[in-house]
Amino acid sequence: MLQTTYEMETTDSAGTVTYATPVAIPGAVSISLEAQGGITPFTPFYADGIKYYNADTNAGYEGDLEMALITDVFREDIGLGETLDTNSVMIENADVNGSEFALGFQIDGDEKGTRFWFYNCNATRPSTESSTTEDTKEPTTDTITVSCAASTDGTVRAKTTDAVTDAIYDAWFDAVYIAA
Repeated sequence: MLQTTYEMETTDSAGTVTYATPVAIPGAVSISLEAQGGITPFTPFYADGIKYYNADTNAGYEGDLEMALITDVFREDIGLGETLDTNSVMIENADVNGSEFALGFQIDGDEKGTRFWFYNCNATRPSTESSTTEDTKEPTTDTITVSCAASTDGTVRAKTTDAVTDAIYDAWFDAVYIAA
């Protein structure tokens, strides 16, 4: 099971990030987020005949979230460039900027499914695809690319462990987890 949820991110004038109540994303098929960054191209740096300095960078994560169908609410909330007009028609507008959000999900496979929150995310617009119906019907899916960067305090993601309390685990998707 891949359970996903998101919540819009707001930052006040002091730079404090807050979140409202998370919204479930139905129909998640798969997610693949790859670490960005790594060893910087100018390292290692050698001095005194030894490796004197070596550095790596954490540029967050980027990858794809595949869903059965991206909901209209998600399209509007996340700012995929789409809004509803007064006739309830979804209009894509190149001047609408995306919004930052937190992305939460659970991956099953362990005794207790691992749960995540990725912070400071934004997403790309999905492609539009369709094909004719043949002898069998195959469902089509929507895929967006999600980019997750460090928050102002350096936080990139939160992940449950085997030692997390039941209270924290059970309430994981009730609110975006903020480090204690």
